[in-house]
Amino acid sequence: MNDDVRNIVLGVAATAISGGFGWFARTYLWRRALRRKQAFFGLPAGSDCLFVANRQMGGTDSSLHRNDAFALLEISALIKDCGANVQIVTHDQARQGFGERAEFCVGGPSSNARTTAHLGSMLPGVRIIVSSEPVPDRGAITVGGESYRWVKGLVEHVLLARLTTGQGSRPVFLLCGQTAISNQAAARYLAKHHRQLADDYGDESFCILLKVVNSDAYGPDVTELIADVTGPARTPAAAAG
Repeated sequence: MNDDVRNIVLGVAATAISGGFGWFARTYLWRRALRRKQAFFGLPAGSDCLFVANRQMGGTDSSLHRNDAFALLEISALIKDCGANVQIVTHDQARQGFGERAEFCVGGPSSNARTTAHLGSMLPGVRIIVSSEPVPDRGAITVGGESYRWVKGLVEHVLLARLTTGQGSRPVFLLCGQTAISNQAAARYLAKHHRQLADDYGDESFCILLKVVNSDAYGPDVTELIADVTGPARTPAAAAG
């Protein structure tokens, strides 16, 4: 074998080895990111989870608002990425505890009875004004001594929470918005920022308050983090006072 052939062989071998290491590194990083994502959402491959759909706010039937349907699509993509399976049930048909499988519960207490149960048992420091009449404070969220009002089309708020009952239990993700578009905004925020949320909170429970800005112009795309309200949200209002 002359020098030219030997150099060509060595070059090909070096390229193959380098490519192999690159593929291995990319695969390792992808699998690690996937495991972290599955752990955060409580969705190991092949597992089952529950999506609890609300009814359209102010409606009398079980119809789903268009933006809540979009929230379902945002969350379904996350579930698919984790290799898990989803069961969709309406809020009045969800008859089970929590912790055995992951759950995504969408909508405020005026449109989702399951949300009402979760707020009472896991976020007792949150108060939401529920009224069928268009009163000024309708839908206002009160937590930590602050009240956050809804101004239609201009300012809407939504609570995004990850709630667990102990080590080993699967989480409940609560997307409790003042409007359907704020529910969708929370789903989009969760899809976009789940890595940062996992870095910040790990497998612990959290509750954050988001504000959707000028939805008439920007839809669910302009969302601001207002505050981490985990502490006051999990403290009964009487105890907090």
